[in-house]
Amino acid sequence: MSTTLLSKQPLAQDAGSDSSLNEKGSKADVSAGAIPPLGAPVDAVAGNPFTSMFKKNTKLDLDAIATQPSVFDDPISLEAYRPPPQYENTHRFDPLARWTWREETSVVKKIDLRIMIWACVMFFSLDLDRSNISQANSDNFLPDLGLTTNDFNLGNTLFRASFLCAELPSQLISKRIGPDIWIPCQMVLWSTVSLAQFWLNGRASFLACRFLLGFMQGGFIPDVVLYLSYFYTKRELPIRMAYFWLSNYVADIVSAFLGTGILRMRGVGGREGWRYLFLLEGIATLLVGIASFYLMPPGPTQTRKWFTEREEIIMVNRVLRDDPSKSDMHNREGLSVKMIWDAMRDWRLWPIYAVGLVHMMPVGPPQTYLTLSLRNLGFNTTETNLLSIPSVIIGATMLLLTAYFSEKVNSPVAATVILQLWALPLLVALYTFERSTSQWVYYAVVTLITGFPYVHPIQVAWASRNSYSVRTRTVSASLYNMFVQAGAIIYANIYRKDDAPLYKRGNKTLIAIASMNICLYVFAFFFYKYLNHRRDKTWNSWTQKEREEYVENTKDVGNKRMDFRFTY
Repeated sequence: MSTTLLSKQPLAQDAGSDSSLNEKGSKADVSAGAIPPLGAPVDAVAGNPFTSMFKKNTKLDLDAIATQPSVFDDPISLEAYRPPPQYENTHRFDPLARWTWREETSVVKKIDLRIMIWACVMFFSLDLDRSNISQANSDNFLPDLGLTTNDFNLGNTLFRASFLCAELPSQLISKRIGPDIWIPCQMVLWSTVSLAQFWLNGRASFLACRFLLGFMQGGFIPDVVLYLSYFYTKRELPIRMAYFWLSNYVADIVSAFLGTGILRMRGVGGREGWRYLFLLEGIATLLVGIASFYLMPPGPTQTRKWFTEREEIIMVNRVLRDDPSKSDMHNREGLSVKMIWDAMRDWRLWPIYAVGLVHMMPVGPPQTYLTLSLRNLGFNTTETNLLSIPSVIIGATMLLLTAYFSEKVNSPVAATVILQLWALPLLVALYTFERSTSQWVYYAVVTLITGFPYVHPIQVAWASRNSYSVRTRTVSASLYNMFVQAGAIIYANIYRKDDAPLYKRGNKTLIAIASMNICLYVFAFFFYKYLNHRRDKTWNSWTQKEREEYVENTKDVGNKRMDFRFTY
C-alpha cells in the first residue's frame, strides 16, 4: 500500500564486478550494461535502519551496499529522469555512486542534527506564540479585556482564516526566494506581532492581533515540509514529521510551566500576568527567527561546508533514487500560474484534502476549550495550567506510536483513522455527562480526548508522497493545510455560549462528524486502491518495448505517470 515508481531491472549487471567503493562511486558505464552492485531493495533488507525497529532478532550489516535500485539503473529511464542542468544539486548526481549503510546512517544522523533539530526549534517557537493564548485564558484574559467566549471564538476564526489565506502565497514566495530566506523573515514578523499583544486594550486590538498573527504564520508548515523533503526519503519523512510535530507538544508543556511562573507576575507594574507572557515569549521567538537566517542552509549542497563532497553525493543520490521527481525544479524557482492551476485541479489528491478538512473536528473544540473547561470546573489558574500537562504527554506519546505504526503497516489510512476510533467512544461518554458528574471524571475523559493520536504529520507526508513532483508538492502542501485551517474555522464555532458549560449540542455534532470521518477514510482507501488497480491492468498489458517507449516519450508528469503508484 505504498507509493511506488515502477522501473525495469538493469539491462545487465556484472555479478563479478569489484564491489569496492571509491569517493565518487564506480566508474562503470551504465550504457554499456556494466552496473556496479546495488543493495537489496529497502523492504528486503532485514536489518535496514528504517525498518529494523519493527522486526526482532535482525542485524544490519553496516558494510553492505545501501544504494537502492532505481530508474537510474536503466539507460533508457536514466535519460528520462536525469536531473536537468538548472537543478541546484546536479553536480553531485551520479547514477553509478555506491555507498554503504554505515555511510548512509552517518549522513542521516548528521542531517538530523544539523537540519531536523533546528526545524523542530522553529516549530516550537511557532506553537509557543500560537497557543500561549490558552495559558492567558487561565489568567482571566477574557474578563480583563471585556471579552466573551463568542469574541474568543471570533478571534480564533480570524486567526485561522488569515492563516488559511496566507498558506499558498507564502508557499509561492518561499519557492521563489528560497525557504532559507522566507521562513526566518516570517518568524521575525510573527514574533513582533506576538510580543505586541502586551499592549492589548480591548476587543478591536485583540481581533487585529489574532488576524495578523495568523497571517504572518500562515505557510510556515508547508514551507518547512517542502524544505525537509530535500533531505529525506519518503520512508524517513513520516517519522521526521512526527518528531517535528512533537515539538508542538513540547511547546505546550513548556508553555504550561512558563505560564505557571510568568502569570504570577500579575500586578507587577500594574499589569496583568498574561501581558508578560506574550511579551517574554515573543522576544524568545524573535531571537530564534534571527538565528534562523544563519542556521537554515538552502539545500543539501549549499550548507556552508557542513558536509563533505562524499556526504553530499550520498545525500543527493539517495533522495533522487527514492524519488526522481525531486530534481524537476530548482529550489529558488517560482511556479507559473499554469503550474499552480494544474496542481490545484489534480483530483487525485482531493480525498486527502477532504480528510484534512474534517479529521480534527471531533477533538478540536474540547482541545480549544480545555483551560476554560478546567476553570469552569473550579480549578484555579495554577491548577489549570498544571492539569493541562497530562493530555499533552498522552498526545505526544500517541503521536509517536501512531507514526511508527504507520511505518509498520505502511498504510497512512490505517494509521490515521485511529484518531476517529479513539475520539468516538470518548465523545459519547462526554455527551452523557450532567452537571452532577464528578469534576475528576469529567477531567479524565476530556484529558483523554485532548490527548488524541495526532495524525496530521502522517497525512502531510501522505500528500507529499502522492504528489510526486516538486510543483505539485509545493501547492498540495499549502492546499492540504488550507483545508486543515478551514476545518479549524468550522470547529472553532461548534461550542457556543448558549450551549455552555456542558456543550451537549456541540458534542452531539462532534459524534456525528467522527462517524462520518470513519466512512471517509474507508472511501479514500478504496479510491487509491482502485487507481492503482486500473494502472496495474494497463501497465501489465503492455510489452516491455511499449513500457520503454512510454518512459522515454511520455508527456505525463508527477502522479499522472502510468508507472507511478499511490500510497493508501
